[in-house]
Amino acid sequence: MIYIQTILIVLTLMTAFILVRNAARRYAERHPEFGPLREEGEGCGCGNHKCGESQCKKSVSKQG
Repeated sequence: MIYIQTILIVLTLMTAFILVRNAARRYAERHPEFGPLREEGEGCGCGNHKCGESQCKKSVSKQG
């Protein structure tokens, strides 16, 4: 019985995460004055340079 409860809790948390993420995306689309939605792992500041820059903007601003 505990196994089923654990699975249900995990599935509920994953579903809640997806719903909140989608709500944030819709809010960002409706309110462009707040800028683009910054998702985890995307854009500058994450360190993986998906923003198209050869160097992270955070480290450049700290050096200069």
